[in-house]
Amino acid sequence: MKLYEFQGKALFRKFGINTPQGGIFKKDAARPWSGSCVLKAQVLSGGRGKAGAIMLCDSEAEYGKALKRLFDMTLQGEPVTAVLAEERVDILHEYYFAVTFDGEAGAPLLIACASGGVDIEKVADEHPELILRLPFDSIAGPQDYHFLQAAKFVNTSRVRELSAMLSGLYTVYRETWATLVEVNPLVENAEGFTALDAKVELDDDAEPLNKKLFETLRREQADINPGLEEAKRDTITYVPLDGDIGLISDGAGTGMLTLDLLNDRGGKAANFCEMGGITSPDVIYSAMERVMTGPGSKIRSLLIVLIGGFNRMDEMAEGIVRFASDHDLLSKIPLIVRLCGTMEEEGKKIMEDAGLPFYDDLEEAADAAVKGKQGEICPSL
Repeated sequence: MKLYEFQGKALFRKFGINTPQGGIFKKDAARPWSGSCVLKAQVLSGGRGKAGAIMLCDSEAEYGKALKRLFDMTLQGEPVTAVLAEERVDILHEYYFAVTFDGEAGAPLLIACASGGVDIEKVADEHPELILRLPFDSIAGPQDYHFLQAAKFVNTSRVRELSAMLSGLYTVYRETWATLVEVNPLVENAEGFTALDAKVELDDDAEPLNKKLFETLRREQADINPGLEEAKRDTITYVPLDGDIGLISDGAGTGMLTLDLLNDRGGKAANFCEMGGITSPDVIYSAMERVMTGPGSKIRSLLIVLIGGFNRMDEMAEGIVRFASDHDLLSKIPLIVRLCGTMEEEGKKIMEDAGLPFYDDLEEAADAAVKGKQGEICPSL
């Protein structure tokens, strides 16, 4: 379970890690200007700094413009529905720290770098010697010397103070059953250390062990973005991409193959969407709805690729026909459906009776989807 920044910072404060003062608000309850501040879009995707989703405001006019820009943003397919406003903090040094689990080593790690900020990935790639990775025993946990070693590695004069803060970071990791607790950057100034950001991911399998916390966090996330919980209640995997061909498949392998076929023909998918497991008319209806109304969707054609093993093609056709009828889909964009397998002939008959096109050959369907995308972007459903 990924947490929003404001949720991660609330956990930080609970375990004694200093964060800037501030508050979260949604578009319909924007805070009035109250002085110099930082506005930060609350999304679960990364890369906000480089995307311009973190803005400094020194005047009321800047504040108003920044709010409008942020709430108009969509980052990696996720619309900005809430903003965190925080006080400005002086920065003398920026550091990077994280506690996570190294799957290859089979052990948790304390990670430290004296160069925090938006280019930490570049530092890790080009100067790995600047990154300290300290594995520790998963049962005993890190010892004081781990924290002291990490604090000394970043060359701060406040070794004991930073060591205590890192102990708090590990406590967050342990007490919340996290898989990742990251601060980038942790800043040092005349007053001490402050976590300017918080990236926290919890282990979903640990929910029964910390049910109250998970329930609180899910409630907060549903309030920010109601679509998150809806997406978790079904088997659909939806990944937004930057193309304009809507894609739905009934398996990940079929979906990946189709992505390659579209790319070979000069097309680009607007998403990767596969229904997973045994599906039903309602599931494919929901998948079509998600693709056609997904954040940032710019669909010029919709390609549905089905290979019936356990799934019945008559049931898939039933869901497709119902959605196309409910939304008058054929009047808006080309719909390309390739179906084969269990109850294939029955499915094709349902499609034919509804006046919907279908294909037998996957490559022909991919060709049609790429050609079809030359039309207009589908208007809002």
